[in-house]
Amino acid sequence: MKFTENQIYHIYNQGNNQRQLFFEDENYLFFLWKMRAYLLPFGEFISWSLMPNHFHWQFYVKYVEIERKLYWENIDQVEYQRRLKKYGEKAQPVQNDSKRMTKADSLVNLNEAIGTLEQSYSAAINKQKKWSGSLFKKACQAKDGLIPEFITLMKRGREDPRFKLGNDYCFVCLNYVHYNAVSANIVKEITDYTWSSAKDYAGLRNGTLCNLERGRQILDFLP
Repeated sequence: MKFTENQIYHIYNQGNNQRQLFFEDENYLFFLWKMRAYLLPFGEFISWSLMPNHFHWQFYVKYVEIERKLYWENIDQVEYQRRLKKYGEKAQPVQNDSKRMTKADSLVNLNEAIGTLEQSYSAAINKQKKWSGSLFKKACQAKDGLIPEFITLMKRGREDPRFKLGNDYCFVCLNYVHYNAVSANIVKEITDYTWSSAKDYAGLRNGTLCNLERGRQILDFLP
């Protein structure tokens, strides 16, 4: 996937051979922690939805690549917060230095971060289920969600404005992400589904993963 800074992307992937990705609440929560740890250093979530066998993110890219040291620091901070929330005073400190052979002064890009997130989650589910092999499809995709083509900034020699703030495509995409569970006949209303950011936008949950202010700028757009 080719990302450009200061652009909004619809990123998604599904289980390999349509296999299930999430089996219980703990799985969804663990994946959300991974999203916070691995991706927030690169930008902001505008909307998200975790379905039983796939996921959708609407993500605003601030940085295509960052210093690996800063990337690791965020992962460790978030992981420790996850352990504190789950285990309380029994939470163990994060100790990953011995496993990190890559130089800390190198750069890590968003594609690598997404891949590492999926690998980390896959390892946890494989351990839980006593499985092996790839859990996700080989390549996570960044598409427009409606037309099967990769996102580019140029279309027929002209700038493609779909993924800039204040256009109707961002509005359509945000609603598409939130209505996924309704379209799949899992719930009747978008706010009935726990595993999306719709509850946060409706004020029914104090979620902090999304930049709701940026998202509301999109929702206020009138096509």
